[in-house]
Amino acid sequence: MRALSYRPAIQVTIMALTTFAAGCDRGPAHSIVPVPQQIVMGSGTFALNSDVEVHFADQTDEGARSVFDIWATPFRDSGTLTLGAAEGGAFRIGVDGEGAPESYRLAVTTDGIDLTAADHAGLLYGLQTLSQLMPPGAETGGTAALELPVTEIEDAPRFAYRGMHLDVARHFFPPDFIKHYIDLLARYKINRFHWHLTEDQGWRIEIDRYPRLTEIAAFREQTQIGHGLDEFNGDGIRYGGFYTKDEIRDIVAYAEARHVTIIPEIEMPGHAQAALAAYPELACTEGPFEVAMTWGVFEDIYCPYEETFEFLENVLAEVIELFPGEYIHIGGDEAPKTRWEESEYVRDLMVREGFNDVEQVQGYFIRRIERFLNANGKRLIGWDEILEGGLPPNATVMSWRGTIGGIEASRRGHDVVMTPYSHLYFDYYQSEDQDAEPFAIGGFLPLDTVYSYEPVPPQLRDRDKERIIGAQANVWTEYMKTGDHVEYMLMPRMLALSEVVWSPAEAKDYENFLERIEWHLARLDALGVNYRPLDD
Repeated sequence: MRALSYRPAIQVTIMALTTFAAGCDRGPAHSIVPVPQQIVMGSGTFALNSDVEVHFADQTDEGARSVFDIWATPFRDSGTLTLGAAEGGAFRIGVDGEGAPESYRLAVTTDGIDLTAADHAGLLYGLQTLSQLMPPGAETGGTAALELPVTEIEDAPRFAYRGMHLDVARHFFPPDFIKHYIDLLARYKINRFHWHLTEDQGWRIEIDRYPRLTEIAAFREQTQIGHGLDEFNGDGIRYGGFYTKDEIRDIVAYAEARHVTIIPEIEMPGHAQAALAAYPELACTEGPFEVAMTWGVFEDIYCPYEETFEFLENVLAEVIELFPGEYIHIGGDEAPKTRWEESEYVRDLMVREGFNDVEQVQGYFIRRIERFLNANGKRLIGWDEILEGGLPPNATVMSWRGTIGGIEASRRGHDVVMTPYSHLYFDYYQSEDQDAEPFAIGGFLPLDTVYSYEPVPPQLRDRDKERIIGAQANVWTEYMKTGDHVEYMLMPRMLALSEVVWSPAEAKDYENFLERIEWHLARLDALGVNYRPLDD
């Protein structure tokens, strides 16, 4: 099914409210991130406590109950709220199928709470917004009653695709951290998790048909220390890991329950040295190869043999079985053509296919993979290099080298996810004083730059603008070994991203955003999440 962006009529209304919760000075009128389409805040409060019972509009709607239980579990576990179900309860929730996908309407009155959504995703997002009307530590206990301000909200996302990426190939993160990462995404209405599973430095997904991918390709002998700009300096420690199929199924189910769709990335034709270490016959040269211990771009890539396509199709068949989402990401970036140019087989292929340029071989490669994916009910998505050599007819493009690739792809009639390194690469430093920050790849990407990003290029025609289906930020982990480091690079920049992809463009106000996220930093403290403090 074609992914659509939707931008319904927008109204943003904010009325002054001087108290956020009982005895708490709120600062801004509200602290909701991302800012809703329409919000009216009034006077008075509703006391949400353990005496309040929940009424489901449809008692048979198990999806609504599941979403509610996911949201309510931290409150129950911490002893803050019991939130039992009952007929005629003062906390009323339900799905009515009206409005844009993922939309919701939330009303807090002095008599109770009413939450109605277009679908179960909207219901979850309405509950996440409700959490932000509470004190920051409400989910972790210590609050006998939550005085919620009288509020009326109508809300829907600006973009259908709201993404975060995580590279687990350079450094591996265990399943519990992946679930925690998904939780953070869902809290802020991010609905796509791009899981980067294969690289030169490690293969992280179990494939039954090719056991050497986890026996050999999942482990490197050691890891480069620092940027490695001069001679190699390794740490001498064997490193690696992978996710079993059972672990992946569990994570996928966990994400689905939180309305986060996982997009797996299996890199090709480049960034394949780990796979070539396990199966060297797939390269244009004889090898042998080793799982890369340094970062960067490597010249040995998959050779376009028939045996290579058989291997990749077999791998993708097992990936497809694990991931129910519509997209499979195939990378397509940073694939040097040196080995192809030197290959007699590739030269013969070019003659046979009538190619004048080796770049056309990559187009041939990607088109063959797209036909396989389409035949198996999936859509191909790749980095903007897939434009080179001929874009596959149904592909979606991730524009990372700026916006030019996205503009070109949209004009050609392709869906586009904007993810330019200038605004959305969260592996970049957050301060110009790099010595004061955790070690990173380089660059400078402060919070205000993320917040300033506008995904839709103004020079596009209206019909082409509709093909910009959203935006995504990327977390590449060459220099991130721990979950704490990932969190520090993620937060609070992901809060800015959430407003870029969810909120009306005209509602954005950076100074107001800075006031609102003070509440969220206190919440992250209560949840034990690491983050970068705001600059003074």
